[in-house]
Amino acid sequence: MKTQALTCAEKLKALADTTRLSVLESLMDEPRLVSELMSILNIEQSLLSHHLAHLREVGLVQSVRNGKAVRYQLAPHVVMSTATNSLDLGCCQLSFTVQTKNPTQK
Repeated sequence: MKTQALTCAEKLKALADTTRLSVLESLMDEPRLVSELMSILNIEQSLLSHHLAHLREVGLVQSVRNGKAVRYQLAPHVVMSTATNSLDLGCCQLSFTVQTKNPTQK
């Protein structure tokens, strides 16, 4: 039986990868087809499939098949707050902030 700390560590380890973190951030807007995620993230299908499988294994996303198309969405227990642009992972909260360009940067 997994402890809560172990489960949380597995989720955080999965999110230590920038691509997987970007997938989660993309799914905050709405469920997306694999082809949409490929376009948004500009990565190949095989690499995306690897990352999606890892996110499924730790319970952060789930897939819904519709014929040949597969749509991914946040897992039901991952609670999203649009007001704070954050996700409640059950063990911790993950907030996404918009990076603004420094006015002195070109």
